[in-house]
Amino acid sequence: MKFVIAPDKFKGSLTGFEFCNAVEEGLRMVFPDAEIVKMPLADGGDGTMEVIKHYLKGETVAVNVHDPLFRTIEAPYLYAGENGVAYIEMAEASGLKLLKDDERNCMQSTSLGTGELMAHALDRGAKSIILGIGGSATNDGGMGVASALGYRFLDDKGAELKPIGRSLSAIKGIDASKVHSKLREVEVKVACDVNNPLYGKEGAAHVFAAQKGATDKEIEQLDAGLRNYAEVVLGQYGIDLQNIKGAGAAGGIGGGAMAFLNGQLTSGIELIKELAHFDRAIEGSDWVITGEGRLDAQTLTGKTIQGVVVSAQRKNIPVAALCGSLEITVEQQEALGLDYVTAIVQGITTLQEAMESSYSNLVKSTYNFAKVLGAP
Repeated sequence: MKFVIAPDKFKGSLTGFEFCNAVEEGLRMVFPDAEIVKMPLADGGDGTMEVIKHYLKGETVAVNVHDPLFRTIEAPYLYAGENGVAYIEMAEASGLKLLKDDERNCMQSTSLGTGELMAHALDRGAKSIILGIGGSATNDGGMGVASALGYRFLDDKGAELKPIGRSLSAIKGIDASKVHSKLREVEVKVACDVNNPLYGKEGAAHVFAAQKGATDKEIEQLDAGLRNYAEVVLGQYGIDLQNIKGAGAAGGIGGGAMAFLNGQLTSGIELIKELAHFDRAIEGSDWVITGEGRLDAQTLTGKTIQGVVVSAQRKNIPVAALCGSLEITVEQQEALGLDYVTAIVQGITTLQEAMESSYSNLVKSTYNFAKVLGAP
């Protein structure tokens, strides 16, 4: 028997690597001689950097950059010199996790630090940059990223604007005369798993800005600013950001990446499967075993498990999902294409107890799954 273990993390409980170890332990109780391939995955959220490092075999590079409020911090990115691939996680330089709750203010925050990481990677010789944009603290449309790479955003008097959300409504022109010389030579892929437009009721400000500290009045101001920003980009570059699905991701970074980085917006799980050569690794498998902390309706929209199922179905390989909790109907399970699903929780327990017992519960659940398959 050949099993491929390809989970996301159990947030706050198990890493993808720990999941793989627990499932292997349970399988070996029934199939001691099975071929087991461990392939932890992620979809661009928390923990993605650790997973990508596993496949890139790159080094962690630390750089002094500006955080969302322009304070100097040290932020990491991954760089694989052998093939010139850099992985940059926006949250490390421009993330909400860097701010206290009372510091959240996306009228004043910037994505500048993320752009500084990109500039550093370009200077090292990066030929390809993968940008993970989850967990951002900003709503600047990517002004900060672009500014770090040499773009200048100008007001009606030709003065350079500070790259923050408040400045969006004041932009009248963009100067690209000093853009980083290597930017046009690099391939930029953006891990983007939302389809929100740049502005409007489903746009960046209305959907995401409140959690980043914006008041109702500020949300309207930011939305109007993004509309102005889009008009300037359309007039100057002929790019209609509002008609690009995902342009509103990470406070407009999705759109900014298209306009200024020649970026490609791609599903996070698809990017990581590509790095891991996942489709090749699962060939000849009898089962693919996946899982995540909570299996719910969101799993149907571009998350890790859906990405695993898509690859497995192409090769007619059944997929089992072992999850912390289940919040899907039978109809949703069918739509997702899962052949076996179970929650690993044992008995009546608190959330804390369940999280603390995740490893042992996962071993037991895997053992029982393997017993159903039958010993060789």
